[in-house]
Amino acid sequence: MSTPYTAITTIEELEQFGVPAPPARDKILGELQDVHREWLAATSLVFVATASADGRCDVSPKGDPPGFVRVLSPTRLAVPERPGNRRMDGFHNLLENPHVGLVCLVPGRGDTLRINGRAWLVSDLPDFDDMVVKDHRPRLALLVDVEEVFFHCPKAFRRSRTWQPETWNPEAARPFADIALALWRKGEPEDQVRRHYREIVEPENLYPTDDASGAPPIR
Repeated sequence: MSTPYTAITTIEELEQFGVPAPPARDKILGELQDVHREWLAATSLVFVATASADGRCDVSPKGDPPGFVRVLSPTRLAVPERPGNRRMDGFHNLLENPHVGLVCLVPGRGDTLRINGRAWLVSDLPDFDDMVVKDHRPRLALLVDVEEVFFHCPKAFRRSRTWQPETWNPEAARPFADIALALWRKGEPEDQVRRHYREIVEPENLYPTDDASGAPPIR
């Protein structure tokens, strides 16, 4: 069947649209330098990309106070896990395929730090005691062995004007509770659903100290 699309299927075809200049091509390093450590110390949001053995992908945000990503060595770092909806899609992927990609953000900055490597899950680590936030000690962490690390230019954030508050329009999309009621919580009592999504983001519920026994998951 013919389609209106022209597919790019070879490297040669792709390179017709451009190739990186040597500085961009050669900027990838194999271990963390001081400048990477400085960036991670200011990072408060990380996107973690994974894929299952059969190629199903997931990208999950991880957020905590700046510096929550712990640098354990020039080639290893740890990302603590906090209570959420317990789907753990990315973690399921890692049990099948250890390859992982991180995009590390510093709020207000357009450039980002990218880290690729192999990862696995641990249920304890001496550094867990240094990862306590509001009395919550993580029960899981993602350990990443760094294979590639490099900085990414700010053009995407400049084009999107992501950090410019005057461009924000959060009311352009439905509130989260409305989305849930329209999709996966259809037919449930509206007042209960709305209360649930109000309560789970209250400060006292962001870091439950007993999430293993009874803390309500996000639904």
